[in-house]
Amino acid sequence: MKKYTVRKYQPSDYTFWNDFIGQAKNATFLFHRDFMEYHKDRFEDFSLLVFDEDSLIAVLPANRNEKTVFSHQGLTYGSLVTSGKVKFKATLAALKEILMFLNQAGIQKLHIKELPFFYTGKLSDELKYLLFAANSKLYRRDLFAVLDLSQELKLSKNREEGVKRGVKNNLEVQETHDFTEFWNEILIPNLSQKHKVSPVHSLEEITFLKSKFPEDIRQFNVYHQGKIVAGTTIFETDYVAHSQYISSNSDKNELGSLDFLHYKLISEVFAGKKYFDFGISNENQGKNVNSGLSYWKESFGCGMVTQDFYEVETSNYTLLENVLL
Repeated sequence: MKKYTVRKYQPSDYTFWNDFIGQAKNATFLFHRDFMEYHKDRFEDFSLLVFDEDSLIAVLPANRNEKTVFSHQGLTYGSLVTSGKVKFKATLAALKEILMFLNQAGIQKLHIKELPFFYTGKLSDELKYLLFAANSKLYRRDLFAVLDLSQELKLSKNREEGVKRGVKNNLEVQETHDFTEFWNEILIPNLSQKHKVSPVHSLEEITFLKSKFPEDIRQFNVYHQGKIVAGTTIFETDYVAHSQYISSNSDKNELGSLDFLHYKLISEVFAGKKYFDFGISNENQGKNVNSGLSYWKESFGCGMVTQDFYEVETSNYTLLENVLL
């Protein structure tokens, strides 16, 4: 009898999958089925479960596009999610079995968008090594601007001045459960004017996700004389507060709205977290960096952390057969 087996996710696995995500060593609420499936009409789900005999040891949140499987195109990050009890040998076996399963299903390539290390409570870079061993191709690398909240907060002079302007202008930061003001008055107009795009999440979608993850998705707005002038949408995980959306009106420099908002979040609201993640400033599939945006984030004292994107031929599962001596 084969020790390790792989099969596709099916709707009846909903509770089984979510229970596993809840105890995995490298998972966040983005891997919960309610988050993955809010946009299921856009992606052909091809999520996988890996078993060691009868025990579920790993899952791969994924979607399929023709002969390629992605981990998962609708998520900020992806990974081979493993149980906290799983050791390197079992992780190796899980990836090998996944590649073999995909190869036998006619899938030629697997794309992995890695989970940055600072999102996990336990060091778990095994997958990066195994992708190297499987002769994967690094085809994209993004830069996350991340603030280590265990260190003393050191704002640049420009950010300090921005915070002072916020105080002087009597700005107010309010947490709200309603995304309507921020989406319709700030975020959508800004993205349309500057980039000719819409938010990844529609107002209806972010409202739905908030209803499913009320403690994990939080909206903070900034008001000047009773009028919204800026805001940010935070995705909060066990160790990280991540600014999913950051936007303001044209008075941000005069009012200091974004500086004031993020200083409040970093020094008060999320001071107990390990990290504050400002996200990427990359454009053009990672080839370029928006210098102004990157500078603003670094001015809070952020360091840079990479997120790698790998492509591996599924036929390379044979390369993993002799990794262990």
